[in-house]
Amino acid sequence: METMTSSAVSLQQNGSLHGEYKVPGGKLVVVDLDVVDGRFENVSLSGDFFLEPDEALLSINQALTGLPESSTPGEISAAVTDGLPGGAVLFGFSADAVAVTVRRALSKASGWADHDWEVIPPSVLPTHLNVALDEVLTEQVGSGLRNPTLRFWDWEEPSVVIGSFQSYRNEVDPDGVTRHGITVVRRISGGGAMFMEAGNCITYSLYLPQSLVDGISFADSYAFLDAWVMAALEKLGISAFYVPLNDIATDQGKIGGAAQKRLANGGMLHHVTMSYDIDADKMVDVLRIGKEKLSDKGTRSAKKRVDPLRRQTGLARAEIIKAMQEVFMERYGAKESRVTDVELAIARERVQSKFGTGEWLHRVP
Repeated sequence: METMTSSAVSLQQNGSLHGEYKVPGGKLVVVDLDVVDGRFENVSLSGDFFLEPDEALLSINQALTGLPESSTPGEISAAVTDGLPGGAVLFGFSADAVAVTVRRALSKASGWADHDWEVIPPSVLPTHLNVALDEVLTEQVGSGLRNPTLRFWDWEEPSVVIGSFQSYRNEVDPDGVTRHGITVVRRISGGGAMFMEAGNCITYSLYLPQSLVDGISFADSYAFLDAWVMAALEKLGISAFYVPLNDIATDQGKIGGAAQKRLANGGMLHHVTMSYDIDADKMVDVLRIGKEKLSDKGTRSAKKRVDPLRRQTGLARAEIIKAMQEVFMERYGAKESRVTDVELAIARERVQSKFGTGEWLHRVP
């Protein structure tokens, strides 16, 4: 089902391969090159970046010339770095950005515009089914059975979703879980626990091919994949930014966190939970949030770490989700879709065999 255009990946221009990459928060990097006998020839780097000294541009072209077509992003980046003259300054781009651009020229990396995107609006589902769908839809995209997709979650039961590698007993207070009737599930991605009551969070999942982040570092991929979210928040009057590795914040506090999982078949999951109207007292009654976790966040209270979007925007949750969906669809030409009956059936089976089992939930005791 997945199709790719040639808008930014690899264009044949005057016999050369052509790649472009806009660095998030930086400049446009462009490369034209030929592949002769499996190696790069006639390499020409350009763009609206800044580079000193002038001759460093020739040095980069020379460093890339002769590299094997099979070079990895790391090998391309290292060649650029090693080839730069002493004291060279790259502003608005980097050696890694050059590597991404070269890989796009070779059609081994892709851009947002090279895919047909779909958006699945919120639909109320059990939390177990939501985490199962994350695995199933990531597999579907990796296998080429589904176009890259953005899906907004919705749910009714109060839940805690713990990260793949978190210890159940260290993260969850069993008395609080029982007292508040919390459903606890474990997801396939790493990262921290999410406390989720109906209507108090905005959660979305991106299912994408790993080619979209080819050559982009693991750390940088978070902000890269959420650039559209920052634009949507800006449209709502919120100036948000990433706090490495995976927190989204404003100058008034943390508003969300992201997590990722990359599958062997080439599919990738990137999902985010943003606080809308968190009951902080209940959250700290259910989660064991230790002093060590808080120590590097510059706060002594978990309640102060999460600053709801409701207070910062004054908007209804549905309005914020609508704005996010509209920005994504406008920016990437996405079309609205839905979870298919087949995908739902596979996800329900996955709940029975994996996500709903005690073995999975307590795989890290």
